[in-house]
Amino acid sequence: MKQLGLIGYPLSHSFSKKYFDEKFQKLGLTNFSFSVFSMENVNQFPVLLNEHKNLIGLSVTIPHKETIINFLDELDEVAKEIGAVNCIKITNGKLKGYNTDALGFKQSLRPFLDVNHTKALIFGTGGASKAVAYVLKKLNIDVWFVTREKKENLENSFTYEELNEDIVAACKLLVNTTPVGMYPNEHEFPVLPYNAITPQHLAYDLTYNPTETLFLQKAKAQGALISNGYNMLCFQADEAWRIWNE
Repeated sequence: MKQLGLIGYPLSHSFSKKYFDEKFQKLGLTNFSFSVFSMENVNQFPVLLNEHKNLIGLSVTIPHKETIINFLDELDEVAKEIGAVNCIKITNGKLKGYNTDALGFKQSLRPFLDVNHTKALIFGTGGASKAVAYVLKKLNIDVWFVTREKKENLENSFTYEELNEDIVAACKLLVNTTPVGMYPNEHEFPVLPYNAITPQHLAYDLTYNPTETLFLQKAKAQGALISNGYNMLCFQADEAWRIWNE
């Protein structure tokens, strides 16, 4: 049996197991399994590997996309440039890290982009935000990060307190990469002047559970185009599947 899995914490929101179980069934693959490994502390990772010798690949989610790098033998060039990993391939005991979030985000974003989307606000500075920023910069979109606290070493950033109507009005692409609003905390949302959002805005939330977070609902109420992260999940998962099997 070839074992695949997902590591992160918490994982109650994740659709990954359902996605891969359905893929195995559709392809008639009885020699593959997909497991969910809830891991609060990344230092538990070597224990996991030791207990599951059949693992050939892992997906990595919040909050380990950056810290997991310390446990890997090698990084793909894209993952190295981004500084975050969400896919690991295990071959003869060697672990290589990849970033399929970037491809997934790019593929899912492209149908929505138009000439208005030249400046972006990215909410959050974790591993997922790094993949998002990487893609947007490749698309020649100016990137500004929004953080809870001021980070002196982070260029082009605002705190939530510094966000005003002019900034939000000028940045027509809004991307939430934080878990704020994710199941089971659907009542939460990033605090910003939503009244500055217009029909020219695109609001994108990497969260896909719930289907429409409060962030997306509030942007939609202002006439903005919205998208959740489900298509990104599918694109990045299919790319991980290709990597695991090449």
